[in-house]
Amino acid sequence: MDDDEAITRALGGDLAAYEVLVARYSALAHRTAAMLGAGDETEDVVQEAFVKAFRHLASFRRDAPFRPWLLRIVANETHNLTRSRGRRSELVLRLGSAASDGRAPDDPERAALAGDRRSRLLAAVRRLPERERQAVICRYFLQLSEAETAQVLDWPVGTVKSSTHRGLARLREEVGDELG
Repeated sequence: MDDDEAITRALGGDLAAYEVLVARYSALAHRTAAMLGAGDETEDVVQEAFVKAFRHLASFRRDAPFRPWLLRIVANETHNLTRSRGRRSELVLRLGSAASDGRAPDDPERAALAGDRRSRLLAAVRRLPERERQAVICRYFLQLSEAETAQVLDWPVGTVKSSTHRGLARLREEVGDELG
């Protein structure tokens, strides 16, 4: 069942159809909340986002993709959480499946170096100014398009482009050739 059919059925009262959407986007929603700063409260943020999405499903623009709309809700919930804490939350980044696939590396030295580079890069991303960090995370860690990033963060596309550019420039300055 595709997103459009699941939304149509969910609007008609079919909760199993909404569960399809939850199952499809749950991992991405968790990753988004964690990367945007939800930390230990990621699960709560995602649950609240899915509840709000369900409550507002009737207002969803049917000609638009569901994924960025949902991630926008996740981003808003995360922002609300970090704002209510009264301090900026530590950015929690989850590494991709390659880092946790359980296989022993063929070249332990290369794996150690790659892990060290990854740690330095993630630390550099954490130090970026908030707007640049959010843009870089959405574009490169969540692999959203510029348009999707603009929708998720509620920014103009030009702001996404400039924030991403500035963020990448800062990262290049700080970690240099390790980005490639």
